[in-house]
Amino acid sequence: MTGKELIKYLKDNGWRLERVQGSHHIMIKGKNTLSVPVHGNKDIGRGLLHALMKQVKLK
Repeated sequence: MTGKELIKYLKDNGWRLERVQGSHHIMIKGKNTLSVPVHGNKDIGRGLLHALMKQVKLK
């Protein structure tokens, strides 16, 4: 899964883009904040993807 795909999924589930700092897109939902790295069409590493999913309580 790429960063772009993850951002689209998060937006579809109520998250919104707060700001962009370099290649990191900062998403927020309520009091939760999540930094999603977007490096073109490169896939997010398995460990990082697992950690991000855990933060947004998808796993």
